Amino acid sequence: MKISILTLFPEMFTSVFSHSIIKRAVEKNLIHITYTDIRQFGIGKHKMVDDTPYGGGAGMLLRVDVAEEAIIHTRCAQNSCKERVILLDATGQTFTQQIANTYATTYDHLILICPHYEGIDYRIYQYIDDAISLGDYVLTGGEIPAMVLTDAVVRLLPGALGKDESSTYESFQMFDKSTNSPLLEYPQYTKPTLYKGQEVPEILLSGHHKNISEWREAESILRTKKNRPDLFKK
Repeated sequence: MKISILTLFPEMFTSVFSHSIIKRAVEKNLIHITYTDIRQFGIGKHKMVDDTPYGGGAGMLLRVDVAEEAIIHTRCAQNSCKERVILLDATGQTFTQQIANTYATTYDHLILICPHYEGIDYRIYQYIDDAISLGDYVLTGGEIPAMVLTDAVVRLLPGALGKDESSTYESFQMFDKSTNSPLLEYPQYTKPTLYKGQEVPEILLSGHHKNISEWREAESILRTKKNRPDLFKK
């Protein structure tokens, strides 16, 4: 898979993507990440990329003509390439594990557009496939959401994790068998067995895999009910 990030601040990504799982996925050639500085498509001698909003208002908006040129520059040359153009924007649909799974299993190339400050000219929507938000809050720009989306997608690629099953038993990847609703991950423990009066549940030390599996499923349901009643209601 290839992920192309269109941003005014490509240097923000260097330290984040040069460690851990994403670094290893790049080294294994599972993922190829490129950064395109939107400013290279700016207008005039000073490479202007934004302007004041019509109708008044604070801040500056990324120009649609500049953004479109950056998208065209980044698109696949082959018609067979399964590509998705994604705008990171607070007005988009909320990012979920289901969306991450779709991106990881369906597409060869993701183009992530990172507006900054006040946002982008609304006419950009005719050139994108999805608008994605991390949640009901506003960030300074699309760079951090792009990092989150990239991390969520890359770890789902076969071979990215030490064991592919590692992503199977995680929050939102697990489902209640009776309702098919997403569950939170069950509690996990490691050494020491006893710590400041708190013991690891005895069943996890039993070696009885069927009982352990049933305990984990029950704990996932209880944890979801307590921490995410909105999911539990579904």
